[in-house]
Amino acid sequence: MKRTAIVLVALTMILAACGDTEDTATTAADQPPETVIVEVEVPVETEDVLDVVIARGELNCGVNETIPGFGYKDAAGTFTGFDIDLCRAVAAAVVGDSEAVRFEALTAAARFEALTSGLVDLLVRNTTWTQSRDTDLGLDFGPTTYYDGQQLMARGEQGFSSGSTLEEIEGATVCAIAGTTTEKNMTEAAAAAGVNITLSTFEDFNVVIEGFKSAACDVVTSDGSTLVSRKATEGAAGEDWVIFPSVPISKEPLGPAWIQNQSRFGDVVNWTVFAMLIAEEKGITSSNIDSMTELDGEASRLLGVTEDELQTKMGLPADAFYQVIKQVGNYGEVYDRHLTPLGLERGLNALYGDGGLLYPPPAR
Repeated sequence: MKRTAIVLVALTMILAACGDTEDTATTAADQPPETVIVEVEVPVETEDVLDVVIARGELNCGVNETIPGFGYKDAAGTFTGFDIDLCRAVAAAVVGDSEAVRFEALTAAARFEALTSGLVDLLVRNTTWTQSRDTDLGLDFGPTTYYDGQQLMARGEQGFSSGSTLEEIEGATVCAIAGTTTEKNMTEAAAAAGVNITLSTFEDFNVVIEGFKSAACDVVTSDGSTLVSRKATEGAAGEDWVIFPSVPISKEPLGPAWIQNQSRFGDVVNWTVFAMLIAEEKGITSSNIDSMTELDGEASRLLGVTEDELQTKMGLPADAFYQVIKQVGNYGEVYDRHLTPLGLERGLNALYGDGGLLYPPPAR
């Protein structure tokens, strides 16, 4: 955040010598200084988010409420999902309680303002890390927690299959979520394929799906995982829905985001994710963690049972990441709890040793 300060600058105008030297000097000396008002942006210190969350005793986390498996609010008002558990993991690390979270359900269009305004401390809401968001919007992003890509969904009865291509959507009305990377991706992909489409956008994905079910939309486009989620949870109606093309039309690295220049809070979010990945690497789970704290030097440091632990240097309790695994689980546990039942295979989201892209740095 910045404020604008008004600075008064006195400038003495020096006249060039172009005649009688004595007269010129006298004239210049007699001139009063000219006062110019200059606006200067002066940085103002902002509150340290990590300190604020610790003092509050609760994490404010911006999430989705319409995508089963990632962020969903059930009829009882309970939030569940992969992203929801990531919020809980950060709360466990910072305040020692995975339930100390206030969830703020946000539309795609409102999510960034909620973050920059301070309504939420952390955004974990199917958010793609892009250059403009990283720079122009003033956000910082953490590790990618789910590697995704944009795809399309249509009805099999209309001749579509998993092997369909973009060329087959000529003349279609394509519906998408407003305020996302989806719009530009779809427009650019259609232009590259030489097809004409009508793109309709809505802020609520439930409205998108209702439009698809009523045939107001011929095709729906979103992150592949989002489409799989809705197809899998739609019951009999979703059995005829097909997702294509097999190669996504974009890269969508999804992960947590926070307001920029909050490195202490960012370190905590980063290492919460890394701790969950390292725990999966080592086979440390929520059920066996108490017998695994001295598995090796790295595990002992990460779980806070040795003097060379690093959590206290981060402003956290020594057992911060022990609490993350104990209360929430390692990355694989969270994935299997929410995403495996939808039929989402690990793929790119497997650990590097299993052919995936998840590669945490060492805890030392």
